[in-house]
Amino acid sequence: MYQYVDRPLNTLDEGCRFLVWSMRAWVTAMSHKRCPAQMLAPAFAKWKMIGGLQPFHRAMLLFNRDGLETFAFCSLACTHVSEHEAVILELVTSLRDRGAQPTRQTLDLLLAEESVGEMLETLSKLGAVLAIAGIFPGEPADARDART
Repeated sequence: MYQYVDRPLNTLDEGCRFLVWSMRAWVTAMSHKRCPAQMLAPAFAKWKMIGGLQPFHRAMLLFNRDGLETFAFCSLACTHVSEHEAVILELVTSLRDRGAQPTRQTLDLLLAEESVGEMLETLSKLGAVLAIAGIFPGEPADARDART
């Protein structure tokens, strides 16, 4: 998560920017009492992510409904990544990079127990579509460089 939080969006790859925009657009649609899936569909189609719309929408619904805390998202115009946006980016990448058990341990801190398994499945589906579309989120280059 720390490699994403407070980072300027223009330093992140397309996958990260797409997911952050999607989170913010989803929250914006909900706040205007509009269907987020319907509002996001054109962008998901443009990015060859239409197969990821349903898992993305489900993930956001689970965070909204079963989150152990209230997630905070920046406005669409914000140029930096918020803490909760960074957490979701990390969850998507963690499942692929570290596997289900470490991701489950993180989800246990974020969601009601009855939703953790469904969220793991949902994040797996979302990650697969991101990979097929060629925009799976990567770690920022300067964060990778700092570890070497």
